[in-house]
Amino acid sequence: MPILVITGTGTEIGKTVTTAALAASALAAGRSVAVLKAAQTGVRPDERGDADEVARLAGAVTTAELARYPDPLAPATAARRAGREPVRPRQVAEAADKLATEHDLVLVEGAGGLLVRFDETGGTLADAAEMLRAPVLVVASAGLGTLNTTDLTARELRRRGVELLGVVIGSWPGSPDLAMRCNVTDLPEVAGAPLLGALPAGAGSLTPADFRERARGWLAPRLEGTWEAEAFRRNVADATEAASAAGAYGASGAAAQV
Repeated sequence: MPILVITGTGTEIGKTVTTAALAASALAAGRSVAVLKAAQTGVRPDERGDADEVARLAGAVTTAELARYPDPLAPATAARRAGREPVRPRQVAEAADKLATEHDLVLVEGAGGLLVRFDETGGTLADAAEMLRAPVLVVASAGLGTLNTTDLTARELRRRGVELLGVVIGSWPGSPDLAMRCNVTDLPEVAGAPLLGALPAGAGSLTPADFRERARGWLAPRLEGTWEAEAFRRNVADATEAASAAGAYGASGAAAQV
């Protein structure tokens, strides 16, 4: 797997931090890593972008960015508003292929979801993944609504014949609600692919040293990590049962007081 494409089911769900964890785990396994940000939006020329953040957290990775637009919009829209040339899927594929000749692993991070438009013709990250014949990792949110967006993303990948490697939960809270706990079981079912990790909420706020030390514990062995999906599911199921029991106890106690 020399090239891995990382997409999300939406924005602000932990895609960049997940990419950093992937990079940190691969580096710890002795692999050379490059991170390609297909199109960076919402960042000025003098600001740090997503690829820079991956390098800060993960360590010695090669970073590349094909284009940067100031407005925090879809790449095609941001390029149009800036009066600049858009990034096209063919450019993404060519840049990733070149990096793959010099690195063991190339992580291609998209912008937003799988079908966010890169150019005026409707080119997307999905098109680049097709050209690369590379697997795609989907970063999903934990909460209510994630099953629908994950299912839609997985269906589009299957329609195109692109491999869905698996799903990673981009931000797992310390106190998950009922929907989140149920989604641990349901996400791999609707995706038709395994759950390959869960990053704790706030992982991106850790010091780089702590992040690198802990990253492998958030990802499954398929991603150079030590995280175990079944153990995670058992812990979540136990927490759900405990919450249900506490709720029932509370209800019975309240009834006894009436």
